[in-house]
Amino acid sequence: MFVDQVKIYVKGGDGGNGIVAYRREKYIPMGGPAGGDGGKGADVIFQVEEGLRTLMDFRFKKHFKANRGEHGMSKNQHGKNAEPMVVKVPPGTVVIDEATNNVIADLVQHGQRAVIAKGGRGGRGNSRFASPTNPAPEIAENGEPGQERNVILELKVLADVGLVGFPSVGKSTLLSVVSAAKPKIAEYHFTTIVPNLGVVAVDESRSFVMADLPGLIEGAHQGVGLGHQFLRHIERTRVIVHVIDMAGTEGRDPYEDYVTINEELKEYNLRLTERPQIIAANKMDMPEAEENLKAFKEKLPEDVQIFPISSVTNKGIKELLFAVADLLEHTEEFPLLSEETEIADNRVMYKHEADPRKFFISRDDDGAYVLSGEEIEKLFKMTDFSRDESIKRFARQLRTMGVDDELRERGAKDGDTIRLLEFEFEFVD
Repeated sequence: MFVDQVKIYVKGGDGGNGIVAYRREKYIPMGGPAGGDGGKGADVIFQVEEGLRTLMDFRFKKHFKANRGEHGMSKNQHGKNAEPMVVKVPPGTVVIDEATNNVIADLVQHGQRAVIAKGGRGGRGNSRFASPTNPAPEIAENGEPGQERNVILELKVLADVGLVGFPSVGKSTLLSVVSAAKPKIAEYHFTTIVPNLGVVAVDESRSFVMADLPGLIEGAHQGVGLGHQFLRHIERTRVIVHVIDMAGTEGRDPYEDYVTINEELKEYNLRLTERPQIIAANKMDMPEAEENLKAFKEKLPEDVQIFPISSVTNKGIKELLFAVADLLEHTEEFPLLSEETEIADNRVMYKHEADPRKFFISRDDDGAYVLSGEEIEKLFKMTDFSRDESIKRFARQLRTMGVDDELRERGAKDGDTIRLLEFEFEFVD
């Protein structure tokens, strides 16, 4: 089964906790603080593995949680950093953040790596908090939480040339003739429901990868038929070979087919129309094909390249392949659209920008004040509430951030309940 889109959850490892410890050695009466720092949590790294072809493995394992760092130890010994969690993905994988819809990574080359979720830093031991005014601090930090996010993986086939056209125009037959690929071929629509790749050798020094992609029909850019599956994979191709049933064996008009397919490419992604396109007028061995080709040429500009071919008799195949190879030599790769790309004309780009505020205050139905926000939640998780000095430090940090003042402005009074994550405490004015 070919799987080309999945949603998974990834989480970097939490940092190890720092500890409170002191030197307790003979003849050293004033040993001082000796609590070590925690180790860094593991990153979640995606790495391209050339042998993989689909995202099938991710259908059975959808949660990837990296290991946390080792906790700090006495005698100022720091905890060990956790080893990165390496997840293998097939070449052509695009990683998208579900919350922002931004492209995190575009992985195409064997061995290429990208950090998808960063591990948290280790918490500091009490040695780090020593000062002339507080030479023996009772403070240590918990490890920083690792980054967590839901990501969408999309597999976009790595092919130089993409075959486009309505179902049953002969794309699979053409691929089977020009390469060693063995696509499924039958007399019904959507025989091809997964992309088929074939290496085409033109001469001793030139070859390219051709993809026979799922058939395209009107409305494909809105997901009709196998639309999105098809269009997702053609984004990487450099040259498009538009296969047209010139004999009109299914009663369709070849020119209308040509216009419809190009309109679908345009509607899906403006950049698809920038790719050079060659027309393969297929089924020229059939009756009425010559007549239809003549009428077809009259409706197109003279500079459009049209190659009459027959996948059954091999007529015109060689000329088509040489033209494609020549075009590839002068065509650069087209980068995929990402959040940094400017989109022209009538398209609007919405960008996700982090809110600069460090905390938010809301009210629950029971009247409790609810604190939330990434910054304040991280601070809370890194505080060791088993020690009074750490609690006092947390209270000072909230005051510095302006939490106390804003609670007063919202009407908070002595004894009111303040809720942060699943914990509650009282407001003291």
